[in-house]
Amino acid sequence: MWKSPGFIETLVAVAAAFGSWSLLLPVVPLAVLDGGGSASLAGATTGIFMAATVVTQIFTPRALRHFGYNPVMVFAAFILGVPAVGYLFGTDPLPVLLVSALRGIGFGALTVAESALVAELVPVRFLGKASGMLGVFVGLAQMIFLPLGLVLAQAFGFGTVYLLGAAIALLAAVMCLRIPALRAAPRSRVSTQGNPGEDDQPTASTWKLVTVPALAVTSLSMSFGAVSSFLPAAVLELDPVLGATLGGIILSITGGSAMVFRYLSGVVADRRGTPGATMIPAQVTGFAGVALIAATILGEWSGWLLVVGAVLFGGGFGMVQNEALLSMFFRLPRSRVSEASAIWNVAFDAGTGLGSFILGVVAAQLAYGGAFAAGALVIALGLLMTTADRIVGRYRITEYNNTRARLRQLPLSGRPERRG
Repeated sequence: MWKSPGFIETLVAVAAAFGSWSLLLPVVPLAVLDGGGSASLAGATTGIFMAATVVTQIFTPRALRHFGYNPVMVFAAFILGVPAVGYLFGTDPLPVLLVSALRGIGFGALTVAESALVAELVPVRFLGKASGMLGVFVGLAQMIFLPLGLVLAQAFGFGTVYLLGAAIALLAAVMCLRIPALRAAPRSRVSTQGNPGEDDQPTASTWKLVTVPALAVTSLSMSFGAVSSFLPAAVLELDPVLGATLGGIILSITGGSAMVFRYLSGVVADRRGTPGATMIPAQVTGFAGVALIAATILGEWSGWLLVVGAVLFGGGFGMVQNEALLSMFFRLPRSRVSEASAIWNVAFDAGTGLGSFILGVVAAQLAYGGAFAAGALVIALGLLMTTADRIVGRYRITEYNNTRARLRQLPLSGRPERRG
C-alpha cells in the first residue's frame, strides 16, 4: 500500500485540505456573530458551503475524466483556501456567503477526487486498508484543527485563522502537484447488440448497485448531524458543571472511534478479499450508541454514559463509511470509481445536512432525547434495508458473464426426469 506511487502525497494533501476546512468550520459562524450578524446568517455560512459542496460533487466525475486528477485537485485545493482571505474584508451577508460558496466548490471537488484517486493508485488487494488509512488522516486532521481554530481565534483574532486556513490549503495544492498524472477512465459503454466485447460491456444500472450502501451511510450520517449539532447542548443541560468540557470530549471521542474502526473494517475487508463482513454489525453498533445517548438524556442518567454511546456510535459510523465506499468500488466497474466516490460523498454530506435540519425540527418538538431516539429509528430502518439486501443477494446472480449460472441452464443428457 505504502509503495503505491502518489499514495503518501495523496494522504498529506487530504490531511491539509481537511485541516483547512476544519480550521474555519466553527470560526466563520463565530466571526459572523461576533461582528453583529444574525444567528441565521451564521448558520447560512455553513449551509451554503455544504450546498455548494454537494452540487459540485455531482459534476466532479465528469471533470476528472476530462481534465484529470492533478488539475482538478490543485484547482480545488486553491479555491478551498485562497478565498478565505476574503473574510478579512468583513462579514456582511453577500461577501461572506459568496466566499463560503466558493470554498464549498473546492471542498466538494476534493472530497470526490481523493476517494476515487486512492482506488486508482492502490492495488485492489490493499484497497480496504488504503481507504481506512484515508479515514485516519481525515480524522486526525479534524481532531487537531477543529479545536485549534477556536483557540487561535481567541488568542490572535479571526484574521490569523483565515490566513492560516489559506496557507494550509495551498500546501494541499502543492502536494497535489506531486501526484501521478492520471485521468479518470471513460465510462464503459452499454451494448445494444447483445454481444458484449471487451470494451463494450452491458452493465446494470448504477442506482441498483449503490442505493443500499448509499442509504446505509445516509442513515448513520443523519444521526452524526444530530450528534455534532445538538449533543454539546444536551450535555450542558444534563450536567451544567461538566457540560462544556464533557461535550468537547464526547465529540473528539466520536471522531477518534470512527477513525480507528474505519481502518479496522478495511483490514477485515482486505483479508476476506471482499467488503461487507462488518456492515451489519457496524449498523447494530451505531444503533446501540445512539439509543444509549437517547436513553441517557431521557432518563437523566450519568453524563459519562454518553461517552460509551459516543464510542459505540463513532465505531459503527466509521465501519459503515468504509464498508459502503468499498461496496461501491466493488460493485461498479473500475471505470466508474469517480462516480462511486461522488455518490458516497453526496450520501454522507446530504445525510449530515438533512440530519441537522430534520432532527433539529424533532428536537424543537420532543427535546434532545426525542431527536436522538428518532436518529436511532433511522439507523434501524437502514439496518433492516441492509439485512433484506443481504438475504436477497444470496439468490441474486450476475446477468452477464456468470459461467455458473449459464451452466445451470444447459440441458444435461442422462439427467433423470423429475416426476411429481
